[in-house]
Amino acid sequence: MTTTATPSTSEVELAIGGMTCASCAARIEKKLNRMDGVEATVNYATEKAKVTYREDIAVDDLIATVEATGYTAAPPAPSGADGREGPAGDAADREDEELQPLRRRLATAVALAVPVIALAMVPAWQFEYWQWLSLTLTAPVVTYAAWPFHRAAFTNARHGAATMDTLISVGTGAAFLWSLWALFLGTAGVPGMTHGFEFTVARSDGAGNIYLEAAAGVTAFILTGRYFEARSKRKAGAALKALLELGAKEVTVLRGGREERIPTAELAVGDRFVVRPGEKIATDGTVVEGSSAVDASMLTGESVPVEVAVGDGVTGATLNAGGRLVVEATRIGADTQLARMAKLVEDAQNGKAAAQRLADRISAVFVPVVIALAVATLGFWLGSGAGWTAAFTAAVAVLIIACPCALGLATPTALMVGTGRGAQLGILIKGPEVLETTRRVDTVVLDKTGTVTTGRMTLLAVHTAEGQDETEVLRLAGALEHASEHPVARAVAAGAAERTGTLPSPEDFANVPGLGVQGVVDGHAVLVGREALLAEWAMELPAALKRAKREAEAAGRTVVAVAWDGEARAVLEVADAVRPTSAEAVARLRELGLTPILLTGDNTAVAEAVAAEVGIDEVIAEVMPQDKVDVVKRLQAEGRSVAMVGDGVNDAAALAQADLGLAMGTGTDAAIEAGDLTLVRGDLRAAADAVRLARRTLATIRSNLFWAFAYNVAALPLAAAGLLNPMIAGAAMAFSSVFVVGNSLRLRGFRAAA
Repeated sequence: MTTTATPSTSEVELAIGGMTCASCAARIEKKLNRMDGVEATVNYATEKAKVTYREDIAVDDLIATVEATGYTAAPPAPSGADGREGPAGDAADREDEELQPLRRRLATAVALAVPVIALAMVPAWQFEYWQWLSLTLTAPVVTYAAWPFHRAAFTNARHGAATMDTLISVGTGAAFLWSLWALFLGTAGVPGMTHGFEFTVARSDGAGNIYLEAAAGVTAFILTGRYFEARSKRKAGAALKALLELGAKEVTVLRGGREERIPTAELAVGDRFVVRPGEKIATDGTVVEGSSAVDASMLTGESVPVEVAVGDGVTGATLNAGGRLVVEATRIGADTQLARMAKLVEDAQNGKAAAQRLADRISAVFVPVVIALAVATLGFWLGSGAGWTAAFTAAVAVLIIACPCALGLATPTALMVGTGRGAQLGILIKGPEVLETTRRVDTVVLDKTGTVTTGRMTLLAVHTAEGQDETEVLRLAGALEHASEHPVARAVAAGAAERTGTLPSPEDFANVPGLGVQGVVDGHAVLVGREALLAEWAMELPAALKRAKREAEAAGRTVVAVAWDGEARAVLEVADAVRPTSAEAVARLRELGLTPILLTGDNTAVAEAVAAEVGIDEVIAEVMPQDKVDVVKRLQAEGRSVAMVGDGVNDAAALAQADLGLAMGTGTDAAIEAGDLTLVRGDLRAAADAVRLARRTLATIRSNLFWAFAYNVAALPLAAAGLLNPMIAGAAMAFSSVFVVGNSLRLRGFRAAA
């Protein structure tokens, strides 16, 4: 699938085959970037190349360049209508097909290498012709089991390049060929020959020494590392696959007044479909019939089901936990929230952090440097008179232990696991560069409406005159307001219905422009609106209600007066309610070392009241939407690294300007596109979780890189000094890759703060 990136360029994602290490990825990336008008990023862990190219370049040209480099490339499979690339079962089958040959070679290598290593390590087991049995067992290991290394080394040699496979192939091949020479032309083949196993290299003439255990053992150890590495990479990307698998497979549509069961892929925008209790909602849409509670926890991480009714939007892949719904499809396929989430996660996993780009550059030059070091080691030991055995063993150990596979896996695996875990928790990280930014952020600017508050008017308090019943006040006021479409009226009606139950129907309802509403409810002549509306009917608020009104207005709330039968009965406070979790979220952001600032276009009194409620000290109020960007710029000019959390169209520019933009997933598409992180569940606490996860992922990447670098830096001198034999070097090298992947997989245990 090709998508337009700019008017003059296009973008494509190619599936790359045949890569065996980070150096392979670096080579392909280098070749593609040499093409005029092409920018490419190749990710070893995801085995994909993200390529931006001029429209006059064909995708086939890109594929040909990759193939000329010695690897395979293919465009992604066409997306189905549900936004997924082919059936999930096919993907699982393809993965199993990739692992099966590796599994067979590993089984062969381990089964045959174990007796070879045992014979070499235990002199007491070395019977008269043990060396010839070792040769018989080692030959299939070095030829069949190690064939992928030899094939890759040969392919790269044809193109004048060297990769990690070159080191492995040369090392194991040299050990095997040396052993053949010693057995057939030297003294190692004589009956009864024995030699001990040592961690260090002993000097001798070499004619009586064989290294079959090194050739077999190194192959087995490295194949073991590659196999677990391949499995771990699959596991690291499992969150994305799980995300894609959330969607419903079939749906019941209404056609011609009849219910018809069809595959979800056949749904079209405008189709109406039935969702029964316990079923998944097939795609994004609007409820046109029925009401229910919808469990969105699998998609957003939010544990509390959301009540939906006619007119409310619902998201595909969420679970209908209550009544029967009829939903009209508004978005299908790649346009759905689920598909967009998956695309964001995949884009983030395919990107590269600054640390990864450094690792790639090092890997690209590492192999020739290591080969030169191995040759130098061989020359030094020969020059010092140590003999061919010591020189050869040290050189092979250098070749084997140098493979920086761990270096190539350090960033991609941590990034895959971290972004995948984030998606499960309703946190979408757009790219690896976000991680670096998150570490530096020290100030967080919070938009008020829709971020710290709910973004909708809510009935907050009821003040009644002496002797009046609150329930009666709400019942009569709510009944009248229910007939109005004004946001304040809807807030009063919703609050009244929630507290009193079913509301009566009003009679003679009339809207009084700019003042409120009037009508008859249960025989009472009721007025609901401004104090001026009551004054028109010669009614005045009692002193207690006037005082409550002044205090509410000082806090920036809207006050609604209620009267009936010629007497003022109550005042109601309506405002954009603070989210119940906002105060806790602000406290968590402070714990992370961030200074919170409330930014809003509302008046100062409202802003300060909200800030005081959630624990924010610094308030910037009465800011026009276009000026929000200037506020962020001013803070940056003061030397602050700014994170911005917002949800509306008016926040999009500020989100883009901020060092780190966090968009509430319940907000507008413009805000989500402008943000670096998207908080799917619309809970401000997720902002703190997102920062924690991003920092934890970055810390994992750094620890991975440290151990990969430290391992190579520490091990190479030991190998060159002859203190490691090739088999131990191979085991250590394989372990380093498995360690890095295992360290990354620890991110799967990340939990949102309780």
